[in-house]
Amino acid sequence: MDSIIEVSQNIIAVIGSEKPSEFRLDRLRELISPEYAKELESHEIYFCQLNVDKSLLSKDDLDKLHELLHGSEDRKSFNNSYFFITPRIGTISPWSSKATEILKNCGLSFIDRVEKGNCFFFPRSFDPEILTEVGRSIADKMTQDVVLNFTEINKLFSELKPSPLKEIDISINQETELQKANIDLGLALSLDEISYLHNSYKQTNKDPTDAELMMFAQANSEHCRHKIFNADWTIDGMKHPLSLFDMIRNTYKNFSEGVISAYEDNAAILKGNESERFYPAEGRYLRHKEDVHLVIKVETHNHPTAISPFSGASTGSGGEIRDEGATGIGAKPKAGLTGFTVSNLRIPSLREKWEFEEDKPDRIASPLKIMIDAPIGAASFNNEFGRPNISGYFRTFESKTDQGHFGYHKPIMLAGGLGNIRPHHAQKKEVPVGSKLVVLGGPAMLIGLGGGSASSLSSGQGDSDLDFASVQRDNPEMERRCQEVLDRCWQDEDNPILFIHDVGAGGLSNAIPELVKDSGHGGFINLRDIPISEPGMTPMEIWCNESQERYVLAISAENEDKFSLICERERCPYAVVGEITDGNDLEVYDSHFHNYPISLSLEVLFGKPPKTHLSFESTSNDFSSLNLPVEVSNEQVYEVLRHPTVASKAFLITIGDRSVTGLIARDQFVGPWQVPVSNYGLCKTSFDGNSGEAMAIGERTPLSLLDSRAAAKISVAEVVTNIISSGVSRLSDIKLSANWMGAPGKLQGNRDLFEAVEAVGMDLCPTWNMTIPVGKDSLSMSTEWSENNQDKSVISPLSLIVSGFSPVEDISIAVTPELKNVKDSVLLFIDLAKGKKRMGGSILAQVNNDMSGDCPDVECTKEMPSFVESIHELLSLKKILAYHDRSDGGLVTTLSEMSFASRLGLQVNLDLIMKDKKQLLECLFNEELGVVIQVHNKDLDSVYEILSKTGLKKHIYNIGTLSKNQTLSFDYNNHRVLSLPLKDLLENWYQVGFEIQKIRDNPITAKDEYKADTNLNNGGLSPSINFIVPKKIDIKSSRPRVAILREQGVNGQNEMAAAFYEVGFDCIDVHMTDLISTRQSLNDFEGLVACGGFSYGDVLGAGGGWASNILFNKDLRNQFGEFFQNENAFSLGVCNGCQVLSLLQPLIPGSENWPNFRRNTSEKFESRLVQVTVEESPSIFFKGMAGAVIPVPVAHGEGRVEASANNLEFLSKNKYTSISYAGYDGMHTEDYPANPNGSAQGIAGLTNKYGTVTIMMPHPERSFLNSQYSWSPDEWSHYSPWIKFFLNAREFIG
Repeated sequence: MDSIIEVSQNIIAVIGSEKPSEFRLDRLRELISPEYAKELESHEIYFCQLNVDKSLLSKDDLDKLHELLHGSEDRKSFNNSYFFITPRIGTISPWSSKATEILKNCGLSFIDRVEKGNCFFFPRSFDPEILTEVGRSIADKMTQDVVLNFTEINKLFSELKPSPLKEIDISINQETELQKANIDLGLALSLDEISYLHNSYKQTNKDPTDAELMMFAQANSEHCRHKIFNADWTIDGMKHPLSLFDMIRNTYKNFSEGVISAYEDNAAILKGNESERFYPAEGRYLRHKEDVHLVIKVETHNHPTAISPFSGASTGSGGEIRDEGATGIGAKPKAGLTGFTVSNLRIPSLREKWEFEEDKPDRIASPLKIMIDAPIGAASFNNEFGRPNISGYFRTFESKTDQGHFGYHKPIMLAGGLGNIRPHHAQKKEVPVGSKLVVLGGPAMLIGLGGGSASSLSSGQGDSDLDFASVQRDNPEMERRCQEVLDRCWQDEDNPILFIHDVGAGGLSNAIPELVKDSGHGGFINLRDIPISEPGMTPMEIWCNESQERYVLAISAENEDKFSLICERERCPYAVVGEITDGNDLEVYDSHFHNYPISLSLEVLFGKPPKTHLSFESTSNDFSSLNLPVEVSNEQVYEVLRHPTVASKAFLITIGDRSVTGLIARDQFVGPWQVPVSNYGLCKTSFDGNSGEAMAIGERTPLSLLDSRAAAKISVAEVVTNIISSGVSRLSDIKLSANWMGAPGKLQGNRDLFEAVEAVGMDLCPTWNMTIPVGKDSLSMSTEWSENNQDKSVISPLSLIVSGFSPVEDISIAVTPELKNVKDSVLLFIDLAKGKKRMGGSILAQVNNDMSGDCPDVECTKEMPSFVESIHELLSLKKILAYHDRSDGGLVTTLSEMSFASRLGLQVNLDLIMKDKKQLLECLFNEELGVVIQVHNKDLDSVYEILSKTGLKKHIYNIGTLSKNQTLSFDYNNHRVLSLPLKDLLENWYQVGFEIQKIRDNPITAKDEYKADTNLNNGGLSPSINFIVPKKIDIKSSRPRVAILREQGVNGQNEMAAAFYEVGFDCIDVHMTDLISTRQSLNDFEGLVACGGFSYGDVLGAGGGWASNILFNKDLRNQFGEFFQNENAFSLGVCNGCQVLSLLQPLIPGSENWPNFRRNTSEKFESRLVQVTVEESPSIFFKGMAGAVIPVPVAHGEGRVEASANNLEFLSKNKYTSISYAGYDGMHTEDYPANPNGSAQGIAGLTNKYGTVTIMMPHPERSFLNSQYSWSPDEWSHYSPWIKFFLNAREFIG
């Protein structure tokens, strides 16, 4: 076994067979000196710590290890220069935890731990200093170390002895010592808070510990305590009676209808629709008629994303998901939204005229780096957890004015979403003395230390090592396991959870004290019962680290065993770490050092340190007039379309799964060409019925530099114009999350913040009866640094990001910007600005580097409530064919995007909205509020009549019709004033995404996608159905049992069960632990379905861990083998399940020559609505469907079929291929992106010789209902063609 190397007596290295693709390697080579970059090569290497001497291992042991780790057949030469990049010394990576678990489950009990690294090597020798320099250029400082030789690998597994507690002696120097600790530990405490602590400890006659100080700093950080929003204000020398939070609460005080919980939990709870919710009860999937309330939350994770973009954004998404799950006594996260604001991108291959030279501190990532890595981080967490991300925004802004340098060097990273909760779980339960305190989730690690404090500092302040220490690492598969535990709890009529809190900022030092405080009692914790993965941590580090994917719960003593069984079934780590006690003290005991790192009254911890006081003097902004070009040109339009704020966001969307759960009715993509122009995201409440939940975002942050009041109001109004085409009934049904970012104390930051909050909380929202029951503030949005003895800073404008959520009674009435090809139709422009055409802050102004002039404001305050109701009435009557709002980029962008979605040209007449030709520029590019709708000519009178109720009759204009030419033509006074070829518009609109994808993804597939997106001959999705799709299904009296099989990390089981249940199966929730423990047996089922997801986080290859657990377990191997041989039973593997069954080929009769599924050619996760053609095959699932072309969602990172030419010929000849990816012509294709993964011959699914086992990468279970599609033909009814796929399985059983 040449590829196994003995490092020491108990450490061996296995050289892996995987290596980076050439273009990935080229990206790494770009980071190092050109002198030796071309010679750099790399491959994976695995380091295994043994619990026995290597000499005691048999050849079979080593062969098994080699096979499981996909070891190379060749030994690499280590004679010349090489180095390893490994996980950071002293840490255990999430990969290691999962891989070690797989190896042990497969019987390799001699493995103590395995870690993965990358070996980089050169064909010639270099000095160690050069190797170290090269390694540091490639490695991620946050999570990785550079190791120069095998000898140093021992450090990777070294276990340090526990480090002791530190006490701060305040008996002599008193406050001075606390001030020193404040700096050393990065606590970000104010002088008032230090005095408060000093006085408190003097009264107790004890010295504080570092753990107590860190705990206090997190609990009382701006991040956690929101000091500015609770501050007292003095304006023009007069004390103001209300805090900012008071003004936000005013919206709830004014109108609380539809809000069940506000300001008192991890998320807000809204009244939802009654529906038949589908989930397992006691192991059997059933429908449950109940009220399905909404859980809503939107967070930001700005500082961590500036420091480490991937990890910061990933853990930002993960933290918000935990907030939803930990609401009440357990909820279910359902759908997410993500947003980013950064400074100018400065893409090397697309430098724009408005982008000046970059100036930033080294410790933060560049805007381009953030937008390459952070979106993938956020998407990866959502994908692996199993939450679809169906809405978002992206803005770039940077400006230098006389007032200063403005921008987003400290980015906005927005993470939010909605979930569902049962009505009787909305409130926490009483927690009596004696209740057990439980930590659920992964172990403590030395990461994310002091994150709450760090996020309260301006980026660039403090120590860079503390910056990196404050960023967390992600493990979404662990969080999925935790959520499965929570799901089993809330699905139980006797929910064992009394109280739950997610672990976020401050770690356990914040979560446990808050839970204990809310119980009304005290608490006792055994520090050494907290699971840890790094033994050398100090008590402070154990208590205060921000290791992710954890929750703290209170469980009654009598439910401890019940909860334990749930965790064991889900393989989810947990620990009982303490209990609720009498009194009001929190004590944390360390059994190793026999002392108390924490012994503190909760009154001191959560007491009332001196309140923050803020003030400002009222002034008005005095800006000069805008100086924009007089003439309008095509190039101006193209520049606006190329601005990242306006440009296509497809490159940010296709990386995220948007179909998981099967409950998504509307994602970002619209129409048969899947163009990302949707105004809102829309969920189904359940698989039954037409009710749903909508969400949308509104933000216009650059306007704050001109008028923060107007910017705030416009943001709220934009949510309204975005969300109402989803079918929202009333304006007051829309509930808001307000996320406030800014830099109070910098320039006019205090004034801008106060006036914006007042405008929304005391004026607009109360007038519209809109409530803000949840929100977040991040008020350290400045970046400060020194360079060459010069102080520099970049300050963010006051930034309000508003997210709106609403229940929807009937999702079937929703419309999108996709124009319908109806000859006798017109476009109506509804000018909500009533003729105002202010250009300040517009994208056109930004591309001309001019941030002056008057900016838009809300002019329709009185009319908006009736306008929303009128739009709803028109939607209900099916009078609106298409709808789009006017926003960034102005009316010309609105019309362009409607045209993009339909590939239809437009003939626009401007006579009614322009007084003379001089107004052309402001008419096309102003970003005032407004909407464009497409209506039938025959409906014009009734549309006008309904809209006239709004008071906007004078501001409704018939501006155009569809055109036979693929051009946007604008006429004024019988003259053509602008002609924009659709192809040119598309090429500019998609260019930003293309240039970023060339850097981030495989440049070949990036080019292919750009060509497809801008090809006017591309016919888009074009289904062809050659069989009858039933309108109704008659369920037989008997329901055959089907095992809905899952492993840890699987996330697609619910929708799979729903599809089989719909056609008459009895669907049983079967975890692999049920089979291992013999609680369940496959002999009791007539069907087996392996579901989609990320089993073991795709460690050791997609599906590899799951399959290995079966193949290397004798009992499981026999059980699965017998089931596959049963010709009267069927098996189906979808996505991750497809990958698993393909690896179980040795057990499946008639599956010879099945291929493996490898990394997508694009080398990224692909989530798309594609179409497949059904091939002639013996598959029982595809009986009677051959020749059909059917759209279907895909969502995977490793779906590329890899097979030899001989194997491909065998599969084709023997009709093993059941479906193939199809181009717009309906023929199977290898062209990207119609073939999303690059599979040879377009293979998307296969069957065995007998047709009883089918595997496929696409997701029919997420598209068996027509309402699950982002686009489908108008003539389709309730069921999609995929229902026949599932009906065939039912008919096969008989």
